[in-house]
Amino acid sequence: MLAALLGWAQGTFASKVVIDGDKAKVTREVDGGLQTVELKMPAIVTADLRLNQPRYASLPNIMKAKKKPLDEKSPADYGADVKPRLKVIKTEEPGGRKAGVKLKSVAELVDKLKNEAGVL
Repeated sequence: MLAALLGWAQGTFASKVVIDGDKAKVTREVDGGLQTVELKMPAIVTADLRLNQPRYASLPNIMKAKKKPLDEKSPADYGADVKPRLKVIKTEEPGGRKAGVKLKSVAELVDKLKNEAGVL
């Protein structure tokens, strides 16, 4: 949807992306194998799980990380305004509905639709 709104190309579920100048080659897995599409830049690309392999932290690095100070930031540090832009005037529960009715035959259903609902 974002690509359509911006008028850009899109490549979805990318398992490999190669950028070559003003074009990008996106490879993705489909039911029949691999599909490679060439996109004109700028483009929107969504990633599949196979695009990157996560790195796992080693035990010494985990121990070093525990000793490092943790900086706490607020939205104001980044210049972000987080004030609510909408005001809730009131909320209320929706009205109750009547329970459904089980019918025994199609003829009975057609009769109720004609006479009671006025649909047919």
